Amino acid sequence: MDNFLTIKEAVNKYIAGCEAKIRTSPAKLVLKAVLAGMMIALGAAGSSVASHNTAATGPARLLTGVVFPVGLMMVILTGAELFTGDCLMIMGTASKKHKPAQLFRVLALVYIGNFIGSLLVAWAVSASGQWDYSGGLLGAYTIKIALGKVTISMGKAVVSGILCNILVCAAVIMAMCAKDIAGKLLAAFFLIFLFVVSGYEHCVANMYYIAAGLFAKMNPAYVQAATEQYGYAANALEGLNAVNFLIRNLLPVTVGNIVGGMACLGLPLWYTNRD
Repeated sequence: MDNFLTIKEAVNKYIAGCEAKIRTSPAKLVLKAVLAGMMIALGAAGSSVASHNTAATGPARLLTGVVFPVGLMMVILTGAELFTGDCLMIMGTASKKHKPAQLFRVLALVYIGNFIGSLLVAWAVSASGQWDYSGGLLGAYTIKIALGKVTISMGKAVVSGILCNILVCAAVIMAMCAKDIAGKLLAAFFLIFLFVVSGYEHCVANMYYIAAGLFAKMNPAYVQAATEQYGYAANALEGLNAVNFLIRNLLPVTVGNIVGGMACLGLPLWYTNRD
């Protein structure tokens, strides 16, 4: 037991740590969340580079799953604040360590910061010229990912969000069980790898993916490449817009992530490990 905590110890440690989040000033909390949004976005951007010219779905998801977890690894080791992981704060709420209003204040500030960080990276990647890779195919692939996300049904988005955050929150609490860096990174890698390969929906990742698609859509060369490569009809890309981004994807995915992190994992962990 010297090199790791039991799950009960990890749950209690997480609950004790919630107090520090509650006491953190809004400016500091938002800044830490901006950093987390940037880290997740950088992992997402790198994963797109790895998989953009792989046609088969399985191998493409496999490559994406290998690269994407780097984002959460950075979040865990730097102490940045990620909305999906912070859903576990419900354990502190259930333990009456803080009030529900304080929980939702933290989550709201972190969500805003994550969004800002994701948008910053989406803009920066757009400006960097990275999407010119493979003759603009990476730009076309960026559009394809975003379009796929805004066209799934809201019901599927909610359920996919639930499944996603069960795994993300499990990764967070398992990383807390490990006392050494290698253990923390391995815990983060394998569970995030699983959620990415499975294709589940993560609201902060989607803040980058869909925003990046919207930026890429502004470039006629990427639009043409997407049309030629993926056989989109002339009006197919009309669905990729800000309204569908926020309402058809981000809203239901966020709801699903909250349910998955709080109701499906956080509260059961609290109940089964309380004294």
